[in-house]
Amino acid sequence: MLKGFRDFILRGNVVDLAVAVILGAAFNGIVNSLVGDVLNPLIAATIGKPDFSSVILHVGGGQIKVGNFLNAAVSFLIVASVVYFCIVLPMNALLNRFKKPVPEAPPSTKTCPECLSEIPLAAKRCAHCAQPVG
Repeated sequence: MLKGFRDFILRGNVVDLAVAVILGAAFNGIVNSLVGDVLNPLIAATIGKPDFSSVILHVGGGQIKVGNFLNAAVSFLIVASVVYFCIVLPMNALLNRFKKPVPEAPPSTKTCPECLSEIPLAAKRCAHCAQPVG
């Protein structure tokens, strides 16, 4: 029982996932600072309010805080774009550089000169028009 647990914990996927969660939590602070200290002042300079949290819809006796959702959406888009452009794109380029090129398979068919249909290479006559092919 303990051997199975040890194998599970030491499996690469679990360790990679733990590192990803820790780095994600640390990255969250950076993104929150970017949104709060850089983007929100830019928003305030253009529309006069420090962020979108002042956007509130009043429905009946309740409030729908649309601005808080917009702030979260902006934060998410920033995180997604940074992860894509700084991690995913370079990693794919690096993996493609090390990937061995797949040799192209030789053709298994040829074109009939009469009806232009595809026929097997070993065929002596076209199956569609019965024309002899060389």
